[in-house]
Amino acid sequence: MKRSIPALVLTVLMAVAAPADAKPLSGMISTDGSSSMEKVIGSLGEAFENEHRKVKFTYNPTGSGAGIAAAREGRCDIGLASRDLKEEEKNFGLTATVLAYDGIAVIVNPHNPVKNLTLVDLANIYTGKVVNWKEVGGQDSTIVLIGREAGSGTRDGFESVTNTRDACKYRQELTSTGDVITTVSQNPAAIGYASLASVKKSVRPVSIEGVAPSEKSVKDGSYKVQRPFVLVTVEGRELSPAAQAFFDYITSPAASRIISAAGAVPAH
Repeated sequence: MKRSIPALVLTVLMAVAAPADAKPLSGMISTDGSSSMEKVIGSLGEAFENEHRKVKFTYNPTGSGAGIAAAREGRCDIGLASRDLKEEEKNFGLTATVLAYDGIAVIVNPHNPVKNLTLVDLANIYTGKVVNWKEVGGQDSTIVLIGREAGSGTRDGFESVTNTRDACKYRQELTSTGDVITTVSQNPAAIGYASLASVKKSVRPVSIEGVAPSEKSVKDGSYKVQRPFVLVTVEGRELSPAAQAFFDYITSPAASRIISAAGAVPAH
């Protein structure tokens, strides 16, 4: 991972640096799981490596289920999941710690008069049951469905929340958040979705179930198009000193700037 770390972020990291007389932290930190968490966990891992030069951080994007299994079986230090643990997973002694929340804004063109949709509306629109904006209080025009490509974490999150997995009737499947925003901004009949942190003034986010997307509404759970980014560990199994230091750092307020910059809402 070769992302550059802004000077301000590195300054924040100094707040959690080890005392000058402490032995330098060293060792391996292995994470495994959700591909949707790549930007967040990668940015955190890179920042931690920059502060602790003798630590090696690794991330294996195998998917949430595989990451949970890897944590349970001891094949990684910390599992990563972009969903809550299931009861049967908790019964294996797994513990979930919410790192952040992934807020996904539903966006329309600024000239579109529709300001609020329900989750049922979203499901009906994206599965083709509702095809005209006038059916949800808009103008008489055919809805143009814009989404992300297969494999996109944003698409996975949106389709999970709206229960539309493998059923969406996209007009265009684009490969970046920027492309989605640009396309929606240029078409008054378009609708799309994008990470909340990436939304620009060229588009307008709609409220869902009467709640506008914001860091506050994502964090308190009132905005429904979201999902948790979860750290998975095993109760009673100690982490290595390096892994524990990393866990403590990324779940502290000191890491919130990096998490926000990566497009998620910090939980701490």
